[in-house]
Amino acid sequence: MAQCHGKFKAFKNSRWLVFVCAMWIQSFAGIGYLFGSISPVIKSTMGYTQRQLAILGVAKDLGDAIGFVAGYLSEILPSWVLLVIGAVLNFLGYGLLWLIVSQKIAALPLWVLCIAIYVGTNGETFFNTAALISCVQNFPKSRGPVVGILKGYAGLSGAIITQIYAMFNAPNEASLLFMIAVGPSMVAIALMFIVRPVGGHRQVRPGDKAGFTFTYSVCLVLAAYLLGVLILEDLFDLSQTLITLLAAILVVFLVLPIIIPIILTFFSEPKPLLQESLIDVQREDEGNKSENEVIFSEVEDEKASDVDSLPSSERQKRISQLQAKLFQAAADGAVRVKRRKGPRRGENFTLMQALIKADFWLIFVSLLLAAGSGLTVIDNLGQIVLSLGYTDTSIYVSMISIWNFLGRVGGGYFSEIIVRDYAYPRPVAMAVVQVIMAVGLFYYAVGLPGQIYVSTVLIGLGYGAHWAILPAAASELFGLKSFGALYNFLTMANPAGSLIFSEVIASGIYDYYAEKQATLRHQNPSSMLLKPLGDDDDLSCEGTICYSITFGILSALCIVASGLSMIVVYRTRRVYTQLYGNPNN
Repeated sequence: MAQCHGKFKAFKNSRWLVFVCAMWIQSFAGIGYLFGSISPVIKSTMGYTQRQLAILGVAKDLGDAIGFVAGYLSEILPSWVLLVIGAVLNFLGYGLLWLIVSQKIAALPLWVLCIAIYVGTNGETFFNTAALISCVQNFPKSRGPVVGILKGYAGLSGAIITQIYAMFNAPNEASLLFMIAVGPSMVAIALMFIVRPVGGHRQVRPGDKAGFTFTYSVCLVLAAYLLGVLILEDLFDLSQTLITLLAAILVVFLVLPIIIPIILTFFSEPKPLLQESLIDVQREDEGNKSENEVIFSEVEDEKASDVDSLPSSERQKRISQLQAKLFQAAADGAVRVKRRKGPRRGENFTLMQALIKADFWLIFVSLLLAAGSGLTVIDNLGQIVLSLGYTDTSIYVSMISIWNFLGRVGGGYFSEIIVRDYAYPRPVAMAVVQVIMAVGLFYYAVGLPGQIYVSTVLIGLGYGAHWAILPAAASELFGLKSFGALYNFLTMANPAGSLIFSEVIASGIYDYYAEKQATLRHQNPSSMLLKPLGDDDDLSCEGTICYSITFGILSALCIVASGLSMIVVYRTRRVYTQLYGNPNN
């Protein structure tokens, strides 16, 4: 009986249980990605122009990205409080939006809806902060895969919520807003006492690698399943019974990873305490060794340029010899030891210390240009699909969510290979995915066949990969101590880019051609090419021209972003050599 009680206690404190529950929270936390599904009903119900809708989208992006409060509170409050705050914000914001759009209360001005969607989406920053900080601290040696999987599920939440919503056969599209208000809040409240730091670095097991392999397999199967369901819904008129069955299978896939902590806790041999102690001692030794390497700034100045290219053992030997000489010279008064001004790359930075570093701002601007471009496409996807003559926007919103998910999972996996096997800076992966985004945007701009499908795939993959690569790179370059504040500041690049690209560029070009087409309709109402505009019709644009110029501009910006990322790669290559010095380890 005592052994059984011990097993249940170990299960409750398992870092894998925390990870799986964080995945479930993230599966419902990416509510911002559903804006493409809810924007058409908001536009038609409230009678907004595309520019007004873009303002609402920017308010949503600001709520999704301004996480200063969540980042600051994460340093003084437990994770469950962050989750409660996020649940309350999500429920109040989207609950009010649902009441307005469903006309259960009188119509309110645009600024009220902007505040509502800002508050509701800002709850997502609390969900993300609680989940990421808890899991990164529990898996300090597997940051890339952990962040990639968690952010992947957040990116997939648009497709997940859409499928579960379809299971209820709601009478109107405004009901989706009600589900957004209630669903994520219920999940966060249910799991708030489980998702927390549990000293995961002391729970290293041989089965961890198999656990990640199984999780990646579930991710791929889940993405393939959702893609198959979307294709079925696009090709056939499915019955409500079949839709419900498909949604139930989806829930099974979401629950499946719980097998990992169950097996590791109840069906695997417990690790000897001595082995756990050795891991802790090794971590302390590594920390002391790293600290000693940077005692004298002269070590960096005096060592030969070819030292970093040596194998880890030889490199450490050469640095130790140089340190010994410097110690002796300092003792003899031959050299003067420089006082260090703040932390070096790879050490713990506060937000204020990071704000004066060029690397930090290069990453921020690169993210603003590339991720801002991707978010502009996601926010306007509903209108992009309608402009091409398609009627069901939810299919394409779900599709880009799936590729977003795969980009995040794949970005975490492949960037980890880059740093672990080759000791190369992680931002090089960001440069590659920014080029992929540029190709997808350019493909749409020139109007090639299947443009919506190809662009959705490439932009979704590239945009999603950013959010697996960025947190891991930020924690490597600027440390974990203020990770919440640093990460939430960098995510502000998203709304900053969206504000410029969506409000000024995309909406301005769209409205220009919409007005031009409306004028042609009035001048030639019998035209077969343009449908006559009725008095009650919204001002809308039709054809590739509505967004092709915007996509061309965004493609060029992604190329610039890739260049900035490569500058970061050049500046930080020595740091990654020190962190992951021996590629064979």
